[in-house]
Amino acid sequence: MSTSKPRGQYAKGAERREQIIQTATDVFATEGFEGTALKRVAELVGVKEATLFHYFKGKQELLTAVLAERDKRSVATSGEAEVGLRLMAPIAERNRHEPGLTTLYAVASATANDPGHDSHGYFKERYETVVRDIAADIKRRQASGDVRTDVDAVMLARLTVAAFDGLQLQWLYDKGVDMAEGLRKLVDVLLAPPHPNPSHPNPSHPNPSHPNPSHPNPSHLSK
Repeated sequence: MSTSKPRGQYAKGAERREQIIQTATDVFATEGFEGTALKRVAELVGVKEATLFHYFKGKQELLTAVLAERDKRSVATSGEAEVGLRLMAPIAERNRHEPGLTTLYAVASATANDPGHDSHGYFKERYETVVRDIAADIKRRQASGDVRTDVDAVMLARLTVAAFDGLQLQWLYDKGVDMAEGLRKLVDVLLAPPHPNPSHPNPSHPNPSHPNPSHPNPSHLSK
């Protein structure tokens, strides 16, 4: 009996913390995370602004929890267990409709490189997970001939993530940038298998009509 009250308090605290994260994610998505955003979150939750930080070590921990919730929602909306090439454009399109969270991500990721930063662990793990999942998707596509194999899958995954973040940063300055279309083009151009162009022969594949001594014509080998 003596432990029922603490357990009940813990459950209530966890529930309140989750309510704050969900509410903050919704508010930050459209209203941003600066200014009176936290006051608005507190009002919607039904507590004073200072009470928010009874459930978090500080503002940065709350912001990190919001970013993690943003990731969960993106994956849940897609219906996929992990991030792959097919999800990049839809996620970018979703981010376009959540400018506050997109700005939060850009600001936090630019300052969290310090190991002592509250969001450092989140971003480090996030990049590792995203690169791993995209690389796994690329490897499967390489095996089926859908993606070029002359570049390592992990490197292609890192380039894809870099393009995503870069397009997103450009979009923050110029809302005319189409992030989703840019990522679709990236997949088409960067990841597509190379197609030999007869009018521009590849030196590694010499034209049979001009045999290279180091690459004997197969017809000579049959004689």
